[in-house]
Amino acid sequence: MKPIANFCRLLLVVTIVVCSASQVVVAQSAGDKMIADYFKQETAEVSQQTFANIKTLEDWEAYKPVAREQLFEMLGLSPRPEKTPLQPVITGTIEQEDFIVEKLHFQSRPGLYVTGNLYRPKVVDKKLPAILYVCGHGRVKKDGISYGNKTHYQHHGAWFARNGYVCLTIDTLQLGEIEGIHHGTYREKMWWWNARGYTSAGVEAWNCIRALDYLETRPEVDAQKMGVTGRSGGGAYSWWISALDERIKVAVPVAGITNLQNHVVDGCVEGHCDCMFMVNTYRWDYAMVAALVAPRPLLISNTDKDRIFPLDGVVDVYFDVRKIYQLYGEADKLGLQITEGPHQDTQELRIHAFHWMNQYLKGEDPLIETTAVKFFEPEQLKVFDELPADQINTKISETFTVKAEPKLPESSAEWSSMKTEWMSQLREKSFRGWPAEKNIDEDLNVKEVFSSEADGINLSAFDFTAQGAIKLRLYLGHPAGVKPEDLDLVVMNVLDQQGWESFLSTYRPGFEKQLSTSNLPEGNAADYQSQQKMFANFKWGMAYVAPRGVGLSAWDANEKNQTQIRRRFMLLGQTLDGMQVWDIRRAIHTLRDIDGFQETPLWLQSERTMAGNTLYASLFEDDITRLDLWHLPASHHDGPVYLNVLRYLDLPQAVALGAEKSAVRIYDASLDQSPWGYSKTVAERLELGDKQLEIRQLPSSTPSE
Repeated sequence: MKPIANFCRLLLVVTIVVCSASQVVVAQSAGDKMIADYFKQETAEVSQQTFANIKTLEDWEAYKPVAREQLFEMLGLSPRPEKTPLQPVITGTIEQEDFIVEKLHFQSRPGLYVTGNLYRPKVVDKKLPAILYVCGHGRVKKDGISYGNKTHYQHHGAWFARNGYVCLTIDTLQLGEIEGIHHGTYREKMWWWNARGYTSAGVEAWNCIRALDYLETRPEVDAQKMGVTGRSGGGAYSWWISALDERIKVAVPVAGITNLQNHVVDGCVEGHCDCMFMVNTYRWDYAMVAALVAPRPLLISNTDKDRIFPLDGVVDVYFDVRKIYQLYGEADKLGLQITEGPHQDTQELRIHAFHWMNQYLKGEDPLIETTAVKFFEPEQLKVFDELPADQINTKISETFTVKAEPKLPESSAEWSSMKTEWMSQLREKSFRGWPAEKNIDEDLNVKEVFSSEADGINLSAFDFTAQGAIKLRLYLGHPAGVKPEDLDLVVMNVLDQQGWESFLSTYRPGFEKQLSTSNLPEGNAADYQSQQKMFANFKWGMAYVAPRGVGLSAWDANEKNQTQIRRRFMLLGQTLDGMQVWDIRRAIHTLRDIDGFQETPLWLQSERTMAGNTLYASLFEDDITRLDLWHLPASHHDGPVYLNVLRYLDLPQAVALGAEKSAVRIYDASLDQSPWGYSKTVAERLELGDKQLEIRQLPSSTPSE
């Protein structure tokens, strides 16, 4: 039987509102309340465990290098990229009465251009402290020409130069003179970014590292006295570079950090693009990033009415980080500045930043008398007359992180080693957000909802707990009068959106009352009769489960809301697809918990992206007889998406892993064998037999041998 496919729009629209410090998720349907409660639970768990093992300075000093390397990894910078020649070019200069601006570019990687303006005093008689100023999302574009957000934030560089600093202001990837992409998942639906372990935050972090490399080459710069500041997006990049690179001696991130509670539960994630977040593989709350700056001088700066960096979250981050500074006995080097105002680059914020830099980079505390003002038109600060033809800025997401190119094993021993490594990587880097494996059988809370007979079919339903607030339902159909223990096999159909509606449509003619929902589709008499014939002719059981987000647990289907929910999963070190794999595993254990199904041979089948989830669930279970995978994507680039998975393996390798454990049938309309050449070759080298892995044309009949 082809897996039943379609989606039921069961549930009312819910809103996860744009955040402020006091807002909570408002749920108006069962599915929306379920996911809202789940996010609260997971956020609290991540927050509680972030510093749970840090009790002493020795604890922190031991973990700090580990945490820093984890951050490199979560930004796509592990292994570390090669520091290729910067090839800096100064394309022009502008002079003011007391300072000079150099228009320049360098390449942080070959073809990855960083445009910037370097501000320096006109008279330099000694090495000066240097500031890296990183820009927020201040677009400056005229007549289709981007002048870079460096022009929007020019007043900062001018102030520093007029007060005895060298200041390099660099453009961001998205809003530079060459316009790249920050909004991969937010706007472009590039969910494969998660699978590649890519975030535009990593590009910004790398560009900052290379900017420090450039500053070190400047004869005017005292490389032992470098600081960083920036606001909004620039505040976030200030955190990345300060946490990663101890060449930064003083940091003033402005409006660039808050806690997971604000982002996930209160909804602040919806106000931010991808450049604000690392791929949270190791499940940190954001105070961990801030703590990596300790014990260097750090001023956390924000306004009190900032809707996307709310005051309560900023203060929470401060108090968490303060504990680390106290372990060093350096609490005086941590500051918290809160001024009145919205999410805006205010004069009050700048004054405190200037004061902090003077105090810790110059050892001075003069009265701030000069204001930060703009001197130039955007055209004057433009670096390129013509954009370089060899730029890779616009497609850097395709190459920035390392993509695995798995080789074919030469022996069974080599395959065993590869398999062990892949399974470890999946557990630690892709599915780290799962509950502990030891709990896979615990707290299922299986409860029978109904059991009914009609037209020779017995249909029953069982509710179970998949994870915390996530409650799902498993349906079981089998021939009436046949005990579960007498069945020849049971096929678990893992339903995607189409599958759920098709399931309801198929069984409605005989079980409308039992399946009644707020939006039950029309019954399909022909499909129902087909089910009758199958159960009359075969002693088979058919199980059906819709993982979270599908069917009874569906949440608001609005496209924007779906996008923001998927982004929340990533902030928690998960993906929706990855947690659906966990749901499938829990459904398997629920089936085995039901009387009579403990020993029944179990098949799994599903379609499209959910077929990939079903395949991966089978890799972690030991008693799956067969997999029937319909329209399985050929790559994780197209789905399903698990964190970092493409850094280790792709679906052809997963199929090979699956075929070693279970008979695998891949149904493809074109009978195209090419995507599965790797899988077939591994099966041949392992001598699994011709029947263990088959590529079949799509049938219209029920599953058969």
